[in-house]
Amino acid sequence: MRTLYLLRHAKSSWDDPRLADHERPLNPRGRRAAERLAAYLRHQAAQPSLVLCSSAQRARETLAAIQPALGAGVVVAVEDGLYGAGAAELMARIRQAPPEAASVMVIAHNPGLEDLALHLAGDGDEGALRRLRAKYPTGALATLDFGSDEWGALAPRAGYLVSLVIPTER
Repeated sequence: MRTLYLLRHAKSSWDDPRLADHERPLNPRGRRAAERLAAYLRHQAAQPSLVLCSSAQRARETLAAIQPALGAGVVVAVEDGLYGAGAAELMARIRQAPPEAASVMVIAHNPGLEDLALHLAGDGDEGALRRLRAKYPTGALATLDFGSDEWGALAPRAGYLVSLVIPTER
């Protein structure tokens, strides 16, 4: 079995209009949300084998906030290609995950992340599915389980949506 965590970066700041979109940091609400996510991940003992993180500042700051909760053995890859990636690009990247990675976390952006979650979730917790179909807010974490033992076999509607955690609800 494989577990995929899809984490939309926490809320970013628009305070400095001179900053390029890629360079926007988290705002105070986003930092608080990332701290709540870290507490949730610690409580759930979520320990992805691999974290694929967008190179955008807000994604890297989200990662920095949650990384202590992920355990010491996690491999982290910050990748430019995840910034602005659509669902197809994200799925292609996940399919390249090494076979020894039992679980993968992707920290990226909408609309790609939301589209990917909707594309992969074929079944799951009814409440989580309903909320996923309604909105994928900043800081939201979708957890999907897959029966396949190969990331390369990841297929549409093959995932079971275990949960959709929204930090403002925690």
